[in-house]
Amino acid sequence: MLPGIIDGKPACRSCTGIKLNVDCVECGAEDELYAHGRCWRCVLGSTVDRLLTNPETGIINDELKPFATALKSMKRANSGLTWINQEHVMAFLTELARMPLVSHDVVDQLPRSRTREYVRELLVTHQILPARDGLLHRYIDWSNDALNRLNSAEHRDIANRYIRWHHLRQMHSMESVSHGTFLRSKQTVTVTIEFLNWLTDRDVSIGDLSQADLDAWQAEGPSTREFAIRFLAWAIKTKLVAADLAMTPHRRGTSAKMSVEDQRDVVDGLTSNQPSLNPRDRAAAILVLVFGQQIDRVVKLTWNDVIVSDELVTVTLGGIAIALPAPLDEPFRYLAGERDLANTAAHPATNWVFRGYLPGQHIDPSHLRNRLRSTFSTRAARLGTLHELTKLAPVAILADTLGYSPATIERHAVASAATYAQYVANL
Repeated sequence: MLPGIIDGKPACRSCTGIKLNVDCVECGAEDELYAHGRCWRCVLGSTVDRLLTNPETGIINDELKPFATALKSMKRANSGLTWINQEHVMAFLTELARMPLVSHDVVDQLPRSRTREYVRELLVTHQILPARDGLLHRYIDWSNDALNRLNSAEHRDIANRYIRWHHLRQMHSMESVSHGTFLRSKQTVTVTIEFLNWLTDRDVSIGDLSQADLDAWQAEGPSTREFAIRFLAWAIKTKLVAADLAMTPHRRGTSAKMSVEDQRDVVDGLTSNQPSLNPRDRAAAILVLVFGQQIDRVVKLTWNDVIVSDELVTVTLGGIAIALPAPLDEPFRYLAGERDLANTAAHPATNWVFRGYLPGQHIDPSHLRNRLRSTFSTRAARLGTLHELTKLAPVAILADTLGYSPATIERHAVASAATYAQYVANL
């Protein structure tokens, strides 16, 4: 602490003779004091101990001791104390402390909230709970609530079967549920519920569904109604409806694409002296606009994929490390520089390039997509980039470099009327 000035320069208490009391009465550290002569860290420690002490035993349960240690060792004690002093956080930790054993089932029994899921991920991060598929359980919670929106008991039972025996069956067969699968399943069930309620309003049961009903459903509403085709396929397979029923599917290649001019304007804005987005969002935007990356893949980048040195910044998207020239490398250099500052109880030694709100997790793709939406549509930008890139290089090279399957790049190449001869002509 340098509370004084000697010859115009900050000086310590010993040199200046200042008697300012900045010593913590508990630990003796020379530090900023928070309350009753104690520093932030000591107050944080006593608060954690108080909240995590089981009132029936008077001690912290053995399972929670590593959790308490992690909270008390946060680098920024003031931030930890600010979080833990919130009323809903204190209430949750107090309830958690009462539990003789800690498991995912026990945590599930506590009131559902963002705090519950945040603390759950903290417990996983510090190896108190085993890792589990968070998106799978989020979908289960969401679907249970969604079923309450159905107006007919008959249709509620059908929707429940559709969720359990189609969506959840597929999810349980996966190693982990991707964010794309999670969102697609939510969208499909949401449209299915709207469709079944529409049938209820028309006094039509699922067994009496006709082609005229399906045609009216699509004709009377927005294009998103076509997603009910997924439910229809399941209903046909399970013999709930006639096998000859059909809906008009979405046609590939009809989604909007960002023009080359618009892409250049956005990139220019990202690399200007006063960019409108923060470094994290600019880094993600560059990966979408320049390399045609999906947000779901961008958020999963780790510092093993991005290498920053004094001379060069490279990012590996597929099988090849791609060098980022200036000024495209600037946001990645910034993120690398603040990496150590990101190490907290929520993200100890984090390896995510785009760390998220939940402990140990990367940023939520929907959250990042929404942050970029004010500047550009990530889908339109990605499709526009791939449309242009397939005019400049053969399918195999692009697929390997950008981490796409050859079939996906081939579709974009066909859509852009690209041929290998055009590639050679551009050399």
